[in-house]
Amino acid sequence: MPMRASKDIAEVTIEAIRAQGRRALVARGWADMGLIDDRDDCFVVGEVNHQALFGRVAAVVHHGGAGTTTTATRAGAPQVVVPQATDQLYWAGRVADLGIGAAHDGPTPTTESLSAALATALTSETRARATAVAGAIRTDGATVGATVLLDAVSRERPSVSA
Repeated sequence: MPMRASKDIAEVTIEAIRAQGRRALVARGWADMGLIDDRDDCFVVGEVNHQALFGRVAAVVHHGGAGTTTTATRAGAPQVVVPQATDQLYWAGRVADLGIGAAHDGPTPTTESLSAALATALTSETRARATAVAGAIRTDGATVGATVLLDAVSRERPSVSA
C-alpha cells in the first residue's frame, strides 16, 4: 500500500517542532517533504543512515513502520508515531505502551495535535524510559531463532549411526 501524506504535512510537522522550541531535520522520504520557509532552524535530507542519526536527535517523528520503529527504539530516541495504515497502528501502540514516546491519534496531525504528542515524547521521563528500553533490546534475534529451529529439527530426526 503506497503511503500518502497530506499536502501540508511538512508545514504541520515543522510548526509543531517549532512550537516545542526545537529545530527540525526533515527527511524528504516517501512524502517528498521539504522546507516551508527559509528560516535557519530546519534542514532537509534525502537518504540518511537512521542508525547513525537517531541516537543524536531529541525525538523521531515517523509513520510507524517496523524498521523505523525498531531503529529509533534501539537508538534510545523518544518517538512520535503518526500511523498511516496496517501494522503501523500496532507499532504506535507499542511505543505508547512502553512509554518510549507517543502514538498520534490518527493519520492526519494538526500542528496542535502533533505538538502535544511531541511534548510527551520530549519529557525527561520519556527519554529515560527510551534509554532503558534501548539497553534491553537483543540484537542477536536471528541467531537465537536459527538455534531454536536447528534444535527443534535435531530433536525430530533420528540420529544416524555408522
